[in-house]
Amino acid sequence: MNQYAETVVIAAFLSFCRVGACFMLVPGLSSIRVPIQIRLFTALAVSFALLATLWDQIVPFADRRPGILAPLIASELLIGGLMGLMTRFYILSLQFMGSAIAMLVGFGGTSGPGIEDGEVESAIGNLISFSALMLLFAFNFHHEVVRALVESYTVAPVGLAFKPQAALINLTDTLSDSFLLMLRIGSPFIAYAIIVNLTIGFVNKLTPQIPVYFISLPFVVTGGLFLLYFLIGTMLSFVADSFVPLTIGR
Repeated sequence: MNQYAETVVIAAFLSFCRVGACFMLVPGLSSIRVPIQIRLFTALAVSFALLATLWDQIVPFADRRPGILAPLIASELLIGGLMGLMTRFYILSLQFMGSAIAMLVGFGGTSGPGIEDGEVESAIGNLISFSALMLLFAFNFHHEVVRALVESYTVAPVGLAFKPQAALINLTDTLSDSFLLMLRIGSPFIAYAIIVNLTIGFVNKLTPQIPVYFISLPFVVTGGLFLLYFLIGTMLSFVADSFVPLTIGR
């Protein structure tokens, strides 16, 4: 292998390190339901596309000396993993709120394997997380991830060392803002659960001879499902509008 071919291979590998680490964690593509071959070929295709677009920003740093190449590989993996982890935190907070909503409306007993990672999740949580994920792909937010990868070479070029402090700040800000947004989304269900349970508790105290709690459970679940029916469109619109500002926009 001549010097030029070796430089191209190393540059392609550096590009693949950032893209592959991002796609390994980004929601949707990192799901266990997506075959490994598809994930690999998608990461390779995007890596070669980025290499052709950002040739002048990647190829000059393609050095085969281990003392230079090893820190570059580690830095590229960490930068790509940071970008994927920020989007992953957003979906994890949505899954958390979906499970909380299921518990608040009394529908948490029905569970099954999750759509994204295969973990046991409530039916309502599965419905909300899958609908949001499908909506993000329908609105081409995966293209926004690729665009963010391209812009990341301007913010964090190949020769720049990974900064753990800045990365930790970005992760904590994303986690905090994501959970605050999900708390806003789930606030109607929190208010519903407080009001309904207080009412049932008062009625139960007034009529202790009747097991009001067990009788009222189907009505609580029905009311929660009706509330979800009327609010799920607004909830998903909040999720779609806030994905880029809270994750990629940083």
